[in-house]
Amino acid sequence: MKTELCAASLEAIRVAKELNFDRIELCQNLEQGGITPSFGMIEYAIAYGIETNVLIRPRVGGFIYNEEELEVVIRDILACKSIGVHGIVFGALTNNNEIDREAMKEIVSKCQGMQLTFHRAFDECVDWKKSMDLLVELGVNRILTSGLSRSVDKGFESLKKLVEYADGRIEIMAGGGVSSSNILKISQEIKPNAIHFSGTIKKFIDEDSLFSEECLQIDRERVIRMLKALSKF
Repeated sequence: MKTELCAASLEAIRVAKELNFDRIELCQNLEQGGITPSFGMIEYAIAYGIETNVLIRPRVGGFIYNEEELEVVIRDILACKSIGVHGIVFGALTNNNEIDREAMKEIVSKCQGMQLTFHRAFDECVDWKKSMDLLVELGVNRILTSGLSRSVDKGFESLKKLVEYADGRIEIMAGGGVSSSNILKISQEIKPNAIHFSGTIKKFIDEDSLFSEECLQIDRERVIRMLKALSKF
């Protein structure tokens, strides 16, 4: 089972490399669920020598995109491809909470040569079996999911069904609310292909500044505790 760190800072990139994560999902603005990171940050991660999957999300909120937003998405994907990004993380839905077939078909074509993860937009799909079958048909590599819920704890039983239904046709990566208290249980009972977590805590940045902000920042010790728990698997 592979490990993926959701990395939203330079420190997180370094921690992922130091602790031998298989890959990272690189993003920024974790406080609002993550958006596309800067290209300086992407180039830094690649140069640091870690397998880098980049979140392509042009804005916060839901995953119903108009033509202009999809144009930005495609531009970002092509730019990522040009600098050697290993994989893309993206998801698009229709107004009916179904996977946007046409948008995803276009994205798959642009991602040739890179891995493609359909992210937690999957958890909003009204028919998860139909949705998974479509992603398999389109050639998407994996699904990041909390089991059709807000967190892996709430979606635990659904995650088991997702892994069973996938049956090796597409990778299932569990993520969303993974902690040191549940990571071993997820690994032992669900047996996903990969597990995804950020290992962050809320901290104030530059507390003495007029522009100090409370942000989610990686906690190295928390990440180590999670990896130690996982090592018992």
